[in-house]
Amino acid sequence: MQFQIKAFDSVAGVRVYAVDAPDESAARRAVTEQGAQVISVTSGRASLFRLRTQCLPLVQFTEQLIALLDAGLSLVEAIEALVEKESNPAMQRTLRHLLTVLYEGSPLSAGMAQLPEDFPALYVATVRASERTGAIREAMMRYVAYQQQVNVLRSKLVSASIYPIVLCGAGLLVTLFLLGYVVPRFSGIYQDLGGNLPWASRLMMQWGQFLSAHGQGVFATTILGLLGFGYAATRPEVRATIGRTLARIPVIGRQLHTYQIARMYRTVGMLLRGGVPAVSAMQMSRGILAVNLQVDFDAATQAIREGQSLANAMFERGLTTPVAVRMLRVGERGGNMGEMMERIAAFYDDEMARAVDVLTRLIEPLMMAAIGLVIGVIVLLMYFPIFELAGNLQ
Repeated sequence: MQFQIKAFDSVAGVRVYAVDAPDESAARRAVTEQGAQVISVTSGRASLFRLRTQCLPLVQFTEQLIALLDAGLSLVEAIEALVEKESNPAMQRTLRHLLTVLYEGSPLSAGMAQLPEDFPALYVATVRASERTGAIREAMMRYVAYQQQVNVLRSKLVSASIYPIVLCGAGLLVTLFLLGYVVPRFSGIYQDLGGNLPWASRLMMQWGQFLSAHGQGVFATTILGLLGFGYAATRPEVRATIGRTLARIPVIGRQLHTYQIARMYRTVGMLLRGGVPAVSAMQMSRGILAVNLQVDFDAATQAIREGQSLANAMFERGLTTPVAVRMLRVGERGGNMGEMMERIAAFYDDEMARAVDVLTRLIEPLMMAAIGLVIGVIVLLMYFPIFELAGNLQ
């Protein structure tokens, strides 16, 4: 859900934040973590077609800024160079805003915090923590590496799902063509010939005639149903229900849980390595998890705030695995918790990639067999009366 939050910032004064969060408390927390005081909160309607307003390609901007800093330019000179070479008006406005903030003597993170559509809270927190140590270049390189690793896993999941979706869509179109166009023609022939049709063939003919007579209504109802499903999927309570349902399926639930905690560990680890305190890193990473895991995550965050070790807090709330909890304890003893969390994420990313590869190889032939079976049954039911008629003639 999107919230419009009016808040007071000591640098920018009163301004409005656009925040995506599951509830109002999470939205308030996201703004206060940026150092602003909330004045009022207005919830906006979740829209199926709401487009992301981000105009700045964050990774590209960061890589270009790093290259200019490596060349010896100061931060102000580097952003001035980016403004001069940029031809996109929207991106120019964003960069000029950062430049204005720097001219006023404010830190770069303050300007980024004023543009939540272009700079997510994780990015702002990373830059803010690096400004205390003067290692802004290293922090940005760390964020680029983090984003690239996230994108690699996401691209693997997307590419693995494309073929099954295309296959399923093609099978559905062929089935609708047979039922809506071919079957009604056969039903007319059988009515002209007379005779009793088998029950299954008669039922299929009735479905074909219904689709042919009410095709527009069926199409409109299907589209409305898909839109309704898409809108429902944006609701936090619906997503939580879906997450709990999938979590009960042994194989799928285990892989989804592993994927969620791997993303969480990578995010928290990146923030810890950037100098963000553990509790703040946990709070900023909350939105990474699915809604059904956020309650346990909040409990773990509270336990860490009260002094419990991170490894034990995660283990007691089911937010780790036997391998991960051992690695976390080693990280606590060695004082390199951020690096250890990123290693845990890399370990489970490799495991997820192998699982996706196996599932893809298994699902594709099963889907082809299922689609072939459905189409074969339709064709058989269409021609079965002809076979009977030919047998009677003989």
